[in-house]
Amino acid sequence: MFFFMLFMSFFLKKVNMRVVIIGGGAAGFFAAINCAEKNAKAEIIILERGKSVLGKVKISGGGRCNVTHACFVPRDLVKNYPRGSKELLSPFSRFCTGDTIEWFEKHGVELKIESDNRMFPVTDDSQTIVDCLWDTAKRLGVKVLTQHQFEKIQAPKNNNSPWIIGIRNKENILADKVMFATGSNPRIWKILKNLGHDIIEPVPSLFTFNINDERIKGLAGLSVPKATIEVLGTKLKSEGALLITHWGLSAPAILKLSAWGARTLNELNYQFTIKVNWLSGANIAFILDDLQDFKENHPKKLIFSNAMFDLPNRLWKKIVKAAGINEKQQWANISKKSLQSLAIELTQAKFEVNGKSTFKEEFVTAGGINLKNINFKTFESKVCKNLYFAGEVLNIDGITGGFNFQAAWTGGYIVGNSIANF
Repeated sequence: MFFFMLFMSFFLKKVNMRVVIIGGGAAGFFAAINCAEKNAKAEIIILERGKSVLGKVKISGGGRCNVTHACFVPRDLVKNYPRGSKELLSPFSRFCTGDTIEWFEKHGVELKIESDNRMFPVTDDSQTIVDCLWDTAKRLGVKVLTQHQFEKIQAPKNNNSPWIIGIRNKENILADKVMFATGSNPRIWKILKNLGHDIIEPVPSLFTFNINDERIKGLAGLSVPKATIEVLGTKLKSEGALLITHWGLSAPAILKLSAWGARTLNELNYQFTIKVNWLSGANIAFILDDLQDFKENHPKKLIFSNAMFDLPNRLWKKIVKAAGINEKQQWANISKKSLQSLAIELTQAKFEVNGKSTFKEEFVTAGGINLKNINFKTFESKVCKNLYFAGEVLNIDGITGGFNFQAAWTGGYIVGNSIANF
């Protein structure tokens, strides 16, 4: 009798349809807004377990929000996704970087392109993006319910019955259509598995390498614009800016490696050896020639005091010392063996990695709902009708640089349109 009254109340109240979006992040808000813009009769509810929404948007990019990346060709864009590249090609053909830029501009937010092609709001303040999404959602009548902890879900028993969503310490909510935009959440994946979805076991992605080595000790904050990193014993290799931190190494060269090698590095229990070429893949033979030329042209200069290859002075001194060269040694007196050691430290330096650290607060995982369970024309589940997904709840993740947000905008846009056109 209770459920009969609940069903009757639901059907009498609905104007067109009720959409419940679980998760108040980028993908969830974007889906809600795009659905509301195209179907004014839809009742759209966002459920967020926390006290506030769009938390990851707020902290991303060091508080500036790396909205997207200036890569405008879908076939090029998908190359930045270790998982999901094949599946995202068609969605990106429908809503890509240029569409994201246009959307935000139409909603009062101008974006800018930085030298590394990352894109941020011109305000350099992530609150600009948060306010845009929040204000637009509220203006369109989207109901945002914070401190609503999703607990369980019951699929419709037939085509005429709704989804039943259980909220901790609150009444159930009924819905015609449901979207999960919950990000990386093992508890949610367990619930979705019980609905019949395959879950790819999640492992961390986008992390820095913990390294305790005298060669980089005391150099936190120093960086080189382009280095090459290899994980010995694997095929993993990446190139990019390299930053020395208090805990080891970071920046794009490391983060890209952690994304592409997420599962391999997990299997190694984050204990492995890397080879660092501080000079972006420069051949050791060419470096030896350059060192020999410098020796012949500047014989009286001290090796320790004259940094080469545009390396930071303090890093150069550490490299020279690691090569076994005395601080007071002149170029004229360096032996062939010492030159060889120096060239090796510049191009083939080996470091032992012992663990990982989360990159700032931008936690990303490799894993989630098996992409074979998803219809990427709509982002609807192939297992359960009227159930949709977008964002990191799926087994999709990109490298650092705005790619994960672009996947969220694209997924949210397509889900919103798919639901609105029901």
